[in-house]
Amino acid sequence: MSDLQVTDERRRLGRFVPELFVLVLVAAVLLRPRVAGWFDSATLQTWSTVFVSITLQALPFLVLGVVVSGAVTAFVPSSLIARLLPDRPAVAVPSASLAGAVFPGCECGSVPIAGRLTSLGAAPAAALAFMLAAPAINPVVMAATAVAFPGQPEMVLARFLASFAVAVVVGLLWSRFGRGSWLRLPRRAVPEGANRWDVFAGTARHDFLHAGGWLVVGAAAAAALQVFIPRSLVTTVATNEWLAVLVLAGLAVLLALCSEADAFVAASLSQFSLTARLVFLVVGPAVDIKLIALQAGTFGRGFALRFAPLTFVVAVSSALVVGWWVL
Repeated sequence: MSDLQVTDERRRLGRFVPELFVLVLVAAVLLRPRVAGWFDSATLQTWSTVFVSITLQALPFLVLGVVVSGAVTAFVPSSLIARLLPDRPAVAVPSASLAGAVFPGCECGSVPIAGRLTSLGAAPAAALAFMLAAPAINPVVMAATAVAFPGQPEMVLARFLASFAVAVVVGLLWSRFGRGSWLRLPRRAVPEGANRWDVFAGTARHDFLHAGGWLVVGAAAAAALQVFIPRSLVTTVATNEWLAVLVLAGLAVLLALCSEADAFVAASLSQFSLTARLVFLVVGPAVDIKLIALQAGTFGRGFALRFAPLTFVVAVSSALVVGWWVL
């Protein structure tokens, strides 16, 4: 599949997003007083309050994240990152994981960047480690987590350590056991001579609408969990730590939230332990339904079928270990 086909696939994946994001968010923010008056139900009014609160808290970090991601995609040559990575996988993988904090990007942008790194000759394991680290440990995500969990700096530290561990462990495992035939090398994604400001604007616009749509879905789901699902059921799940971990891990995969916004959704799930919510925050940027689709389009279906389960297991395990140690 060519890079133009990958881009078209990303556009088809988010085709409904502009309408969803604009209509729902504008209606929720601007028409909330009138809409709330249509319902006598206190439950629906509570749902709208929680939904708007989560969305508005996360929105500034979402905007900042997509602007930074667009700038990295447009103005930082992938060849520069590739040249900075050592040749030995044992050194290149941790270095690439740390580079994710220096060259941050959202999930949608990190996949094609990893594709460009491999096409430029970087070790696949290092490129995959960068792909996992960039949306998970960058400063915007860390700042959003600190704001979402005020007075709990251990949550920021735990998220950084667990997500960094995921990138390193998955990268090293891939360097040891991965096969070249499992990974289809993409062509150059940004053609020579492309206007960098057009690339920046297009990337930022696409990622904002795409991630914004998923933010609306995630905020609506979190509000529904708080309001409509019987509290006794939520309490039953939350008090069973292993069940809570599995439920929130699955929720992270299905909701496919942007990493700049997911901390606010996790913070709203106050019935669950910090460790269970850490699992939610570590799994989401590493593996979710939109990432699986993007990875399949960039590196091939065979890659995605092997990489997603591996990443999911490592992400859950890393979050549990770090949560037990730090939280």
